[in-house]
Parts: sequence; C-alpha cells; structure tokens
Amino acid sequence: MATTLERSPADAFIASGAKKLLIGGQWVPAQSGKTFETINPANGEVIGHAAAGDAADVDAAVAAARKAFENPAWSGMNPHGRSRLLLKIAAAIEANAEELAQIESRDNGSPLSIARMMIAGVGETFVYYAGWATKIYGETNPSPGGILNYTLREPVGVCGQIVPWNGPLSSAAWKIAPALACGNTVILKPAEQTPLSSIRLGELMIEAGVPAGVINIVTGFGETAGAAIAAHSGIDKVGFTGSTEVGKKILIASAGNLKRVTLELGGKSPNIVFPDADLDAAAVSTAQGFWFLSGQICVAASRILVHRSVHDAFAAKLADQAKVINVGDPETATTMMGPLVSREQFDRVTSYFGVAQADGARLVTGGKALDRPGYYVEPTIFADARNDMRIAREEIFGPVTLLIPFDDEEEALAIANDTSFGLAAAVWTKDLGRAHRVARALKAGTVWINTYLYTDLISPFGGYKQSGIGRELGRSSIDAYTEIKSVYAKLD
Repeated sequence: MATTLERSPADAFIASGAKKLLIGGQWVPAQSGKTFETINPANGEVIGHAAAGDAADVDAAVAAARKAFENPAWSGMNPHGRSRLLLKIAAAIEANAEELAQIESRDNGSPLSIARMMIAGVGETFVYYAGWATKIYGETNPSPGGILNYTLREPVGVCGQIVPWNGPLSSAAWKIAPALACGNTVILKPAEQTPLSSIRLGELMIEAGVPAGVINIVTGFGETAGAAIAAHSGIDKVGFTGSTEVGKKILIASAGNLKRVTLELGGKSPNIVFPDADLDAAAVSTAQGFWFLSGQICVAASRILVHRSVHDAFAAKLADQAKVINVGDPETATTMMGPLVSREQFDRVTSYFGVAQADGARLVTGGKALDRPGYYVEPTIFADARNDMRIAREEIFGPVTLLIPFDDEEEALAIANDTSFGLAAAVWTKDLGRAHRVARALKAGTVWINTYLYTDLISPFGGYKQSGIGRELGRSSIDAYTEIKSVYAKLD
C-alpha cells in the first residue's frame, strides 16, 4: 500500500525524468547528451538521472552569466530590489521545505529530521543576506582640499560555486545568497552524488523571479564540469567546499586568470576534555559531533583529547552515547544517523577500522558495517590512540572518532595543533581562564567552549592552514563577493 511519503511532491520531482542543466533561464540537456545516475544511499538503488555537463556546457553557462551580469535588468537593479528578490527566494524555500528535505534525504542519506532542520537554515541564509543587499557601503576618505576621495564596493562578476554532497543546499545557500546580494551572477556545480536538491532549488529561484542567467546550474563530475569552472578565464571568482586534496587542484587551476578563490576544506577537529569538565555534557556533545550526518562533516569531532586521569571514564561515557544512536532508514522518524553517501565513501570509512587497530588503537565500540542494504556503518570509537596514527592524521569523513590521552595543558595544545588542518576545535573545562586561554592558543577558525556544532549566520566560518582560504558567512563574506574601487575627484 502506497504511503503518504511515496505520494509526496518529492516523489513527483524525482520521478519526472532525467534532470537538465539550467543555463540562461532555460532547462537544457548536456551538449554531449550524456547523463549519470543518482543513487539513494539508504538502499543503493538508482532514483534518477541528471545531465552530465562538461566544459562545453560550462562555456555556455559562463556566457549566459556574463550576459546577465552586464544586463541592466540585473546590474541596474537597486539594492532594495535585490533584497526583495532574496526574500522571495527564502519564501519559496520555506513554502517547499518539506519537499526539499525529502529530496535531499533521498539523495545523500541524511535523516529526514536533520534534512528538515538544514533546509530551514537554507531559507534563513537568504533572509540574512537580503538584509545585506542594502548595506554594502563604500567610504569617504579624508583628503586634502580640492580632492574628494571615496570608495565604491562593486560586484566581482561571474562566480563559479562548487558544493559538496554532505549538505548540498546549505553549502549552496552560503555561496549563492551573498553572491546575489552583492550583485554577482552564479554558476552552481552540485556534487555528482547529490544533484537533485540543487536542481529543485534552481526551479524555485526561477519561479521567484531571478532574471535569466543570474543563476545557472551545471550538474556533472568534478573532473569535467568542476575542473572547467576552476580553469575558466570567464569566471571571476570560485567558491569551493570539499576536500583539501581537491581544493589544492582548484587553486592551481584558478591561477590561469588569477580569479579570486575561497576554499572551505577538510578538518581534524580536536576536542580537549580537561579533568574538571562536565564529562556527561562533553560526552553528549562530542558524540553528536562525530556522528552527525554520519560523521560526514568537515568539523566532525574526530580527535578527542582527554586528560589521562579521566580518559577511561570518558571513553565509557562516550561509548554509552554511541550505543543509543539509532542508525537506520533516513525516512524513519526515530532515525538519528543514516547511511554514508556512496559505496566509495563506505569503502573508505570501513578501511580505517583495520588501519586503526593495526596501529595500536583500542576499539571501544562499533567498528563494523551493518548487515543491510545501503551504506551503513556503526558509530565507532577508538581509545588510547596517538596523534601519529593515520586515523589521527587523515580526515576519515565518517562516524569515527578517537581518544588521545594527555597529561597537561601544554601537551594538549601541542597535540591539538599538530595537524595540517585548522577548521574547528573545542575546549571542555569549568575554568573560565583556561577556557579562553586555550581557545586563543588553538589554531582553528572556529573554537567552541563547552558546546559543539553551534553556528550562526552572523559569524564568519572558515579555516586555518590547509582547512581553507577566506571566510563564508557574516560580514567577511561580503569582502569575498565585492571589489573595492577608489575614486579621486578634483573639485577645482
């Protein structure tokens, strides 16, 4: 018997045929005619096909985006008009939130409850940047008599935005909303694993009145469509969220025309648990920090540094939290953790189980795949680990964490900062002075104190070291999407 969920708008969208590219306000097939499969990771079944765009399609999208950028219908739109447009997009997202959440859950395996929460955040992102559209100011600078010196903030131009599969619409919104608020045009390249929700967002944006060519969507593979965007001389800025390895390739490819680049890359985030910490609260938050979205988040709590005096007690508390995580079908209301996104990711994550034990880490709980269709693994904790182990050095991107014992604050900081990454970190202590002292010493773009994963659109997000270049969100993101022009006028 068919369920209500099976009769939903999400089903209708998914079943409506192969998805096309959005170029210049029109939905068109890839010039090659090729498509690729999109797979539901909850069962491994093909749920649809999307156009396999490549360099020729990127060329067409760039031409459309450039035409739109120079068209007075967009370039001449006043800031209030852009603000109203962003609010209309936000309203469309809110009105179709359940459909978008279901599409995203089917495409990347996130529990429906989490997908709903993330889609709500997508709408809020457009609301936030709607406010920015009317507040992008230049400055009048002090100057000698007879000279007027002022600055203008102008849009960068055509922006290529390459987003990942773990939070497709969240990441897309973080890039599209500020770009449009500043008057740019966009070419969005969703991850090949999760194209569907971005395509539906494109439909909603067109319905909301976004002018033709202002938003373009080219689905396809990173090696073809993504590489073409990074290297294209007609693109003025590239924003990428994904692995550090791919980020380095994008940086090299972008050097051809010295396009502006922002990168939000990998992490190996340390959580430092001092002996005076509330161990129960720390266990709850760090557990969520490593299993949320099946551990497929760049800020996953994948290194937990625990004072030796409480290491074993904390390991037991964390294991208790892991054992009550309900792993299962993303569309079941009680599911807390769904599958990994793909067979490739499943193979990568499970390969670390043997690696960790071979290096001498002690398995506390988990360490196995689940015997069911789809790409499910158990939440996994290793204890008595060392920072030179592969599981401590490499980003696993799955529900796997490790506990590393330390003896004092100095050692904890040395271990925490001994990594090529610097995206996020956390400090767990009741000592206020220690909390802020350690937060300042940590080399990370975000530091949480006695909490984890909390974010706000008003605060910049990004990483130190090989965790990225530049910042998204907050006022800092406006710098990434505007050029500053200095004007000098002789008055006599």
